[in-house]
Amino acid sequence: MSFTLHNKRVWVAGHRGMVGRAIVRRLASEDCEILTIGRDELDLKDQAATRSWIEDRKPDAVIVAAAKVGGILANSRFPADFLYDNLVIETNVIEGSFRAGVSKLLFLGSSCIFPKFAPQPIVEEALLTGALEPTNQWYAIAKIAGIKLCQAFRQQHGADFISGMPTNLYGPWDNFDIESSHVLPALIRKFDDAKRSGADSVTLWGTGTPRREFLHVDDCAEACLFLLKSYSGDQFVNIGSGSDVTISELASLIRDVTGFTGSVEYDASRPDGTPRKLMSSARINSMGWTPRISLREGIEQTYRWYLENVNALAA
Repeated sequence: MSFTLHNKRVWVAGHRGMVGRAIVRRLASEDCEILTIGRDELDLKDQAATRSWIEDRKPDAVIVAAAKVGGILANSRFPADFLYDNLVIETNVIEGSFRAGVSKLLFLGSSCIFPKFAPQPIVEEALLTGALEPTNQWYAIAKIAGIKLCQAFRQQHGADFISGMPTNLYGPWDNFDIESSHVLPALIRKFDDAKRSGADSVTLWGTGTPRREFLHVDDCAEACLFLLKSYSGDQFVNIGSGSDVTISELASLIRDVTGFTGSVEYDASRPDGTPRKLMSSARINSMGWTPRISLREGIEQTYRWYLENVNALAA
């Protein structure tokens, strides 16, 4: 079942985030009208305002990239915010889109929805087969609810609402704040700060043994448009790179790219999180999509962007 973007109005909810920006960049090459609105103009937690905006703008397609995101530390400090804010945002956008007659909607989830000890690589059917990782369960539960809401509107009303499940993403406009960022941008920031200050070493959380999968955000944007155009189904679809690395391997790679020459130490008293989280991308690969950007190439590109924007980010 194909969906054309030709002459369509496409709303990217969350266009100022890393994923939303990448999707907007990718949509620029399509023959469509891109709709965006910032949180200073529309609070997506306000149901009435969100409904009114969607009904007024009448988008043909919606990509739900809006979310409150953060790493282990942020999730542990603000569990209510991560659960409530994400539940309300996704509910208002999805339900409002249905009310306004949106033809196609893509909801973006997260790989943290899967059980902590799911068999690797993780297939889509592993959802809800085991306990979640406690360090990000609040965010995961909200994302699972978004998936189920899309499935519910599809089953009850025949709405062409689908979900894509990206793995760990990184790239331009990532969050590089040490307190609230995910591991890859946090490591870029840590190693660059250490290099600038002349530090002898960098200390990282955990043991360095957990394995993680990473995908450049531009590859994710390409996959999102691929699914929007060519996929219509009840099952959500994993979006991943198909390979993973240990945190220590990632740290060594980023250390090399940033040019930091000191040592790397690990604080084993800090949590590791899920031991391994590699998703199976067999379903989307079989449809014809594969990523293009290697991990090293993507980190080099992201570090260049960081260096060009570090002063603006600190402002």
